[in-house]
Amino acid sequence: MDRILAETYPDAHCELDFRSPLELLVATILSAQCTDKRVNMVTPTLFAKYRTAEDYAGADRAELEEIIRSTGFFRAKAGSIIGMAQVVCERYGGDVPARLKDLVTLPGVGRKTANVVLGNAFGVPGITVDTHFQRLTRRFGWTAETDPVKIEQVVAELIPRRDWTMMSHRLIWHGRRICHARKPACGACPLAALCPSYGTGPTDPAEAAKLVRPGPFS
Repeated sequence: MDRILAETYPDAHCELDFRSPLELLVATILSAQCTDKRVNMVTPTLFAKYRTAEDYAGADRAELEEIIRSTGFFRAKAGSIIGMAQVVCERYGGDVPARLKDLVTLPGVGRKTANVVLGNAFGVPGITVDTHFQRLTRRFGWTAETDPVKIEQVVAELIPRRDWTMMSHRLIWHGRRICHARKPACGACPLAALCPSYGTGPTDPAEAAKLVRPGPFS
């Protein structure tokens, strides 16, 4: 199934815009309960004003909140970003750490966010268990687990480590484009012959094709 998805989405990649580990970390914190498209609309202004961890650590909270307001939960996110930056400055000399065990100690950073940063900013294989990933791995019959950490552990045994980052992108892209939560486009799915959940959504090709959502995405 992963090989078919690789053929289907040869250009799969992280859809958050960034130029450094710090920018990706901030963007990923902002992406919680928010579309990547909206985050990408906000970050050009944000990244122009705050260029270093020191900048975020010393940010005026009200100004930061106003810039990120449209991403939702902006007060909590501002707190996470400022707190994260302060810890990065205090413990890591202003550089985002490149180890999972260090990243998850930062305010607002869990395993999902840490793996996004590791895989896409540092080239360290990581499995990103977001809502799409959770839904698809259960639909595919890869796991019946519902806990993200357990899902990550199961999938890590199924997929070679070198492919973890790209496999995560492919599942997320497939979840955004075809295998939707409420009405998957089963009749337009390249995995139809292999998927145990085939028939969850419309199987008629013409009807299913109307449900396919093209990228770039949010």
